[in-house]
Amino acid sequence: MGSNLKKIEKSVAIIELNIPKETFENSMNFAYKKNADKFNIPGFRRGKAPMAIVERYYGEGILYEDAIEHAFPVAYKEAIESLKIDPVDTPNIDVLQIGKGKDLIIEVRVPVMPEVELGEYKDIEVEKIEYDVTEEEIMNRLQEMRQKSARIIPVEDRPAQTGDIVIIDFEGFIDGEPFEKGKAENYELELGSNTFIPGFEEQIVGHNINDEFDVDVTFPENYRVDDLKSKPVVFKVKLKAIKQKELPDLSDDFAKDVSEHDTLDELKESIKKEIQEEKRHYAEEEMKENAAKKVVQNSKVEIPDVMIERQIDISLKELDYNLRYQGLYLDKYLEITGKSKDDLRAEMRNAAESRVKMQLVIDKIGKLENIEATDEEIEEKIAEIAKEYNITAEKLKEELNENQINNIKDDIIYFKTIDFIFNNSKIVNKEE
Repeated sequence: MGSNLKKIEKSVAIIELNIPKETFENSMNFAYKKNADKFNIPGFRRGKAPMAIVERYYGEGILYEDAIEHAFPVAYKEAIESLKIDPVDTPNIDVLQIGKGKDLIIEVRVPVMPEVELGEYKDIEVEKIEYDVTEEEIMNRLQEMRQKSARIIPVEDRPAQTGDIVIIDFEGFIDGEPFEKGKAENYELELGSNTFIPGFEEQIVGHNINDEFDVDVTFPENYRVDDLKSKPVVFKVKLKAIKQKELPDLSDDFAKDVSEHDTLDELKESIKKEIQEEKRHYAEEEMKENAAKKVVQNSKVEIPDVMIERQIDISLKELDYNLRYQGLYLDKYLEITGKSKDDLRAEMRNAAESRVKMQLVIDKIGKLENIEATDEEIEEKIAEIAKEYNITAEKLKEELNENQINNIKDDIIYFKTIDFIFNNSKIVNKEE
C-alpha cells in the first residue's frame, strides 16, 4: 500500500491512499461473502449466486461500500503511522478511483494536531503585581474570630431581631395542602443568614417566644425541587426560643484565648502577615497567568475547528454543572437569558479558542524543555484529590484508569511548565 501526504492546510492533512488492486480484490471478496445471503437472484438459491452474477444483476458498485469499509482502516492506520501525523478527529474520504482490476485510490482529509510556532518564552517582561493589606481586612478577620468565639445566651425579654438564633416549628402548605419535607420541629435558624427561602427570616423578626403566625413566601424560580419552583407557600410557624450571640471584646485576653499571642497588637500583626502571604500568593498566580498569556500571544498556531468545538462542549458541560449546583438547568438558563444554545456556543468560541491555544503552546514548551511529572508528584496529586473527596489515596488509585492517570500527569506538567515560564521571566515594576 502507498500513501502520499499532499499537503497540510489550516491543520487539515490531505492524504492520498493507494490501495493495490490485489488488496482491493480481497476486500471485494470479503464484501461479497458478508452480503451473499442478502442477494435474491432468479435461478439461484439465496446466497448461492456467484459474485460475477451478483455484480451483473445489481451493478458492479453493489459491493463497493463494504469493500471500502474493509480496506480503508488498515491502509489509513499504516498511512498515519508512516507519515507521522497525529489526527484529532475522524477522517473524511473521497474516492478518486475505483473499479475492477484497478487500484483503489482515496483522498483523505483529516484534522491533525496543529504545529505550534513558538515565539519568545524566556526573559519576557511581566509587570509586578502587589496588593496592600488594609485595616478593614484585618478587622474583618478579627470579627470572624469573634463570631467563632461567641457565647450563645437565651433571650426572653424582647422580640426576635436580625442576628438572633431562633428555634422554630413550622409546616408548609401549598393551596392548603401540606407538601413533602415541608415540616420540621425544633429547627435552628440564624435570622439574617439567608439560609432559608427569601422572605422567610424577615417575617420572624419582631415576634416573641410562643408566638404562632403565618409566613407567606414564594419558592424561587431556581429552587432545587422542580415541583416547588415559583410556588407560593404558607408556613405555619411557632417561635419556641430566641438566642443571641454575645461576642467577646477585642482585648489582650481575647488574643490569648484564640491564638498563641499575648496581646491584641501581636494578633493583628500576625493576621496582617497571614493576609499578606495570601495576597502574595494570589498576585504570583496572577503574574504567572499574565506570563503564560504573553507567551501565547508571541506564538502562532492554526487550530482545527473541531478542537475549538470540543472545548466549547467542555465549557457547556462546566456551565451546566455549575447551574445544576445552583438549582438551575441549562434550558431554563437559556430561557431566562433569551439565548439559544447556538448563541451561547458563539459567545464561548473566543474563550474556547484561547484555552486550546494556551494548552497547545504550553504543551510544546513542556516538551522542548523536557518537563516531566515525577512519580512522587503524581502520588501527591492523587492524595490531594482523594482528600477533596474524603477517600483514601489507595482507594482513589484503585478507581482511576490509565487515561485518568495520564490526565493527572498532563495537568502536573502543564502547571510546571507555567512555573518554568514565570521563573524565567523578568519581573518589572508597573509604569506610573
